[in-house]
Amino acid sequence: MGRWEPNARDRLERAALALFAEYGYDATTVAQIADRAGLTKSTFFRHFSDKREVLFGGQDMLLELFGQAIKAAPPAATTADCLAAALEAVAVAFIPERHDLAPLRAAVIAANSELQERQLLKRARMAAAMAEALRARGTDDDTAGLAAQVGVLAFSTSYARWAAPGNQRPFTEIACATLDDLRTRAATLAPGG
Repeated sequence: MGRWEPNARDRLERAALALFAEYGYDATTVAQIADRAGLTKSTFFRHFSDKREVLFGGQDMLLELFGQAIKAAPPAATTADCLAAALEAVAVAFIPERHDLAPLRAAVIAANSELQERQLLKRARMAAAMAEALRARGTDDDTAGLAAQVGVLAFSTSYARWAAPGNQRPFTEIACATLDDLRTRAATLAPGG
């Protein structure tokens, strides 16, 4: 494929994930990724600040989508409704054409403790963004914090289910079912539940 071909970001991401799977994350260089994608190192750096961003580059978009969806929820929306809206909003990132990348990404992260730490930081940022958006709607601090943690758990669980090999269900369907399941399970924690 020529250097002028479209979809450079996707080509770089696919090349990186293939190389990470073959040689390991630490042993793979940016030059190798660019070469495998048929692009230059400068093209790589136009799309990603470093090779770690190949795995976590969509984080800012997700944070923005979470926050916007919560803020845009109708005034009468419950906290749970806001979480559902946030999960539905991020579904645009989890399309069938990208499903094949998810297991590769998960395997690379699972094999590297530094990347696992980065994923935990990403989830903490998600929780902070959701809690902030909920507080902006007037939700008290404790409820906003708890709801944000539930939202992150729902997101993480939904992503893992969506990414599972052989899954054909859309992310939105999985996320709605996951959030409902978490709410049902949380209710059993109440006295007499």
